[in-house]
Amino acid sequence: MRIDHPLLGNRSRKTVSFSFNNLVYQGMEGDTIGVALWANGVKTLRHSEKNNEPRGMYCGIGQCYECRIYRSDIGLVKACTTLIKEGEKYYSLEE
Repeated sequence: MRIDHPLLGNRSRKTVSFSFNNLVYQGMEGDTIGVALWANGVKTLRHSEKNNEPRGMYCGIGQCYECRIYRSDIGLVKACTTLIKEGEKYYSLEE
């Protein structure tokens, strides 16, 4: 279930632990949040404001904002272009 992302070069095989909505996941160093979550089977990152429909990665290159989530230390980020960090906590906008 790993995605080769066009914005990422050769990635390390070092494992990185992070959490999303208070569940701990493993990714590979150099993965974006979206790529790491996708590899762990997480496709829904948030729900739309208007109709509560599931949203995930759409464009994958940071243009559409569908994958926006909350990172504990800086606020809103795009999951498709933000690299995971060891021990970092991420949340959907509903949390």
